[in-house]
Amino acid sequence: MSELGKFWSRVGHLVDCELDRLLPQENVEPVRLHAAVRWSVFAGGKRFRPALLIAVGSILGAEEKKLLRTAAAVEMIHTYSLIHDDLPAMDNDQIRRGRATCHVKFDEATAILAGDLLQVLAFSAIADDENLNADIKIKLISELSKAASQMARGQQLDLESEKKKISFAELEEIHKNKTGAMICFSVRAGAIIAGASDKQMRTLTEFASLLGLLFQITDDLLDVTQSTEKLGKTAGKDLIAEKATYPSFYGIERTKQLAREVYLNSIRTLEEIPKDTSLLKEFAEFILSRDR
Repeated sequence: MSELGKFWSRVGHLVDCELDRLLPQENVEPVRLHAAVRWSVFAGGKRFRPALLIAVGSILGAEEKKLLRTAAAVEMIHTYSLIHDDLPAMDNDQIRRGRATCHVKFDEATAILAGDLLQVLAFSAIADDENLNADIKIKLISELSKAASQMARGQQLDLESEKKKISFAELEEIHKNKTGAMICFSVRAGAIIAGASDKQMRTLTEFASLLGLLFQITDDLLDVTQSTEKLGKTAGKDLIAEKATYPSFYGIERTKQLAREVYLNSIRTLEEIPKDTSLLKEFAEFILSRDR
């Protein structure tokens, strides 16, 4: 197993344990709502964003105990967004993370409430974190609220772009918000908790922006090159919905070249940080290789 694989496995377990502590148990009323929350959160997600947050914070010297609650909060926000994205009013997806989506397993109203609950619990997790001082908690909550609002904005723009011919600038604006904002928060949150300098924060923010772009490019590629079974979600749905994607603009081969260029730019950015950033480079390599 690679160093990233070992790290990811270890911190993924820690994040899951933290989520288990923070989320209501299934036997707590209302049972149906809490079962829906846990069905969605513990469906086997990769924990990419929490792992990225912990990696950045650890590289800059933060203790893991100071990073865990915010990492769990990121996963709550991410899962809430997936629950709502899958709803009939949006993507109307039947499969997520290899099993039935929340509204299919339970019902639409419960799925909406499960997403709502996860969103507020995320902010509560940070606010109640006894390992962080008040100033850091306020900054984290402020940045998370902005990232979550950007994500919602991106989703609306994405919905409005369906079956329309949009410009490349509009495509970038959609993905900078819908996908990039929470990845950027994950990187910045780890740096905030670690007390990063202004220069480090600027460099890491640039890295995060490139990582978010790389993630979306490869996500678009996966939608057209992989099967539903391998993805754990419905393949080809962007094409069915007539969404603008990188392959629809450039074709598959040019999109793969673009992914490589963005990857190289992201790891060059890390050279400006006088720390061992090899783990972050492995994150970028992982994203680049997802469609292989």
